[in-house]
Amino acid sequence: MTRSPADREPFPRREAGREGGQPALAESPLTAPDFQRLTAVSSDIMARLETYAALLEKWQPRINLVGPATLRDRWRRHFLDSAQLLPLLPEATERLVDLGSGAGFPGLVLAILGVPDVHLIESDQRKVAFLRAVSAATATRITIHAARIETVPPLAADVITARALAPLASLIGYALPLLRSQEGSTGTCLFLKGQQVEPELAEALAKWSMTVERLPSRSDPTGVIVRLGALSPLSHPLTLGF
Repeated sequence: MTRSPADREPFPRREAGREGGQPALAESPLTAPDFQRLTAVSSDIMARLETYAALLEKWQPRINLVGPATLRDRWRRHFLDSAQLLPLLPEATERLVDLGSGAGFPGLVLAILGVPDVHLIESDQRKVAFLRAVSAATATRITIHAARIETVPPLAADVITARALAPLASLIGYALPLLRSQEGSTGTCLFLKGQQVEPELAEALAKWSMTVERLPSRSDPTGVIVRLGALSPLSHPLTLGF
C-alpha cells in the first residue's frame, strides 16, 4: 500500500502483539483540532473529515446512523476509533473490506486516510445513501455493496474490518469467503470489540483455527482491537463447557 506524504499514518506503528501503548485519552469530548494533533493528518484530509462529520450530524436525526449520545464526542467515538486501525494494517494492503459499514466507521474513514480500494458492505439502503453522499462530498473513491454480507461474491481482501456488528465467531464466518487466500495463508481481520471480547474469543476459538492478537483501543479504555490471521475452520469443532 503506497501513501502520499499528505496521507501520513496516525500514531506510531506498534510492535506486533504488544500490549499497552499510549494510555487511553480522557473522557472529555475530543475536538477536531485535538484529533488533527493526535493523528497528524494533513489539512486537506482534515477538511474532508470535517465535511464527513458535518454530514453525520445533518443526517443523524433522519436515519439514526450512530448512537445519539455519541455525537457529542464524535471525534473520539467514531473518527479516532476508526483512524487508530491505520497503523495496524499490513504494509502491502491493497484491498480492504468493511463489513456492515453503517455510517462508514471504520471503512470510510480509512479510505479518506489513504487506504486504497476500500469496499463497504451495507444492506440498509438509507445508510447506503449516506455513504454515497459522504463519498461524493469528500471526493473519496470507494466501492459500496448495497447487499447482505453473505450475498457478496469473493473479493480477495487483504484486510477485513468491522465494528459493533456481530460476535467474533459470526464475523469470521462472514469474513473468510471475502479474504484472499494464497499459499495456505489468508488476509488479516481487524475487529473493534468491547468488554465481552474474551467470551467471544472462546466461542470463536472453538470453531476456527487462527492467530490472535489483542491490542488496546486508543479511543476507549474498555475497548479492544482484535487482530486475527491464518484463519481456517477447525476439522473437529470444540464443545464449550458453558
